Amino acid sequence: MPLPPSGNTPWPPPQLDIPHADIDMWRAWYSGNTDHLAAVYGGPTNYRSNAVARQFFEVDKRRAGGEELRSFWGQAPSPGQQAAKLHVPIGADIAEMSANLLWADVPQVTVDGDSTDKVTARTTQAQIGRYLDDRGHAKFREGAELTAGLSNVYLRVVWDTTLRPRPWTDVIAPEAVVPTWKWGALAEAIVWQELAPLEDATKVWRLLEFHTPGAIEYGLYEGKVGVLGMRADTLAAHPDTEYLVKRTDVRGRQSTGVDRMLITHLPNVLPNRVWDGVPGTAPLGRSDFAGIEPMMDALDETWTSWMRDLRLGKARLIVPQSMLETEGAGSGGLFDLDKEVSVALNLLGGETMKDSITEVQFNIRVEAHEQTSRALRLQILSSAGYSAQGFGEAGTIAATATEVVARKEESLTTRGTKLLYQRPALVEHLTTMMMVDVKHCKAKGVDPAAELTASWPQAVQPDPEATARTLSLLDAAGAISDFMKVKWRSPELDDTEVEAEVRRIRADKRADMVPAGDPFNTGGGIDPNVDPATGSGDGSDTAAGADEPQAEPGDEPALKVA
Repeated sequence: MPLPPSGNTPWPPPQLDIPHADIDMWRAWYSGNTDHLAAVYGGPTNYRSNAVARQFFEVDKRRAGGEELRSFWGQAPSPGQQAAKLHVPIGADIAEMSANLLWADVPQVTVDGDSTDKVTARTTQAQIGRYLDDRGHAKFREGAELTAGLSNVYLRVVWDTTLRPRPWTDVIAPEAVVPTWKWGALAEAIVWQELAPLEDATKVWRLLEFHTPGAIEYGLYEGKVGVLGMRADTLAAHPDTEYLVKRTDVRGRQSTGVDRMLITHLPNVLPNRVWDGVPGTAPLGRSDFAGIEPMMDALDETWTSWMRDLRLGKARLIVPQSMLETEGAGSGGLFDLDKEVSVALNLLGGETMKDSITEVQFNIRVEAHEQTSRALRLQILSSAGYSAQGFGEAGTIAATATEVVARKEESLTTRGTKLLYQRPALVEHLTTMMMVDVKHCKAKGVDPAAELTASWPQAVQPDPEATARTLSLLDAAGAISDFMKVKWRSPELDDTEVEAEVRRIRADKRADMVPAGDPFNTGGGIDPNVDPATGSGDGSDTAAGADEPQAEPGDEPALKVA
């Protein structure tokens, strides 16, 4: 899809109304903004106000049997009552847990030694390590968290040598990209953003970037809400795009010098069962929130009801008007809660006012609300693909690594599934980054043609004591080599580092070995009575008489016979 022509072009394109409506709904659950949630489910900006999206959701409406699907956040507050709806940020917790499972540690990216020479492989891998420094690590984690909540994101390689010596990663939200797919792969993309308004605040300025392999075409448009408008003759028409004039030709095109697009698509998980049958949405990812929105809505309703019980359960007193003290006509009355003595009044029938004060205090249904919220929370986490252990539901009792893996099996399975999409996107993005680094940042010793392999560390580290016992049993059975023992102990080491460690272990063993038949542990059969420096004895008996019986202390010397 090239840059659209000037005119009344709808923007964003209407074919994206349905995915953008759902992404907007997931963004509301991810952000936890209660105003956004109310707008999505009942306000003027909800997706049912869009004709295309409304037609898509007609089936769900018929199943519900009413005009609108019932939702807690879609209900308007009762007239005269304070809005007191509470939100449990479980959506944000799920997205954060997903990012922590994937990017708590930096993955190991290695260069295939057969794809380049050894020296270049070392320098290329060192440069990749610089890409994955704290800034790069944080950006990929940011992208993983947004992907879990919004279904997919885009990674863009950017560079500016006046700011940083190397290129870096920019994370783009899915609503800001109009993709073009070919055989399920990203072939072209338009990245767009709204710019700051100028004198006429009713005009909407948009910058569009048309990304193709090897080039970027920029277009500046002046329109209004929902309409792209007219394309400006020059990028200098807006102060935020003046810097692009020096980078582009008269058509607004910039050559990247790289034979691939600078944008990489990162889906959450596939297949996409949310937009089944909607054209152009199959390669988009599926959010972790897909299908659990009603349960998250019910969880918010449960917490709101619980807090309502607390408010209504406050103790209150109902007193008759005769017990109020007045301050004069028209001044109303008051009741002094600290007054210790009151005079009882004789009422009709001989009754007094001693029992006329009524205490009102409703029961607070703590257990019912707690059980309901816990059941909803567990079901939400299970439907999203995560174990309750990671969210503190199973306590913090110490456990072995095997027990932790068993408790977190569902989360670890989800982690393994997501890595199937994280790994190729990471390798593709890093390859593009190397190309840009060589072309525009003058990187030395970097081979962009080198093949990369990415491996993630184990989510749960094995128990060192259990590992040691296993290795000891295998070694006693003669079923494992020194190389595999080191590899098992330290899986993060590559083969070269493992071989070096094996050589060090064997050298230490040779140094500690004692020759057979050496009772004095001299390391070579050396007489312990000989001084190593002089080679002479220490004044004791010679070796010839060493085997003669020695006199015990206190024995009398034997008499000699003439």
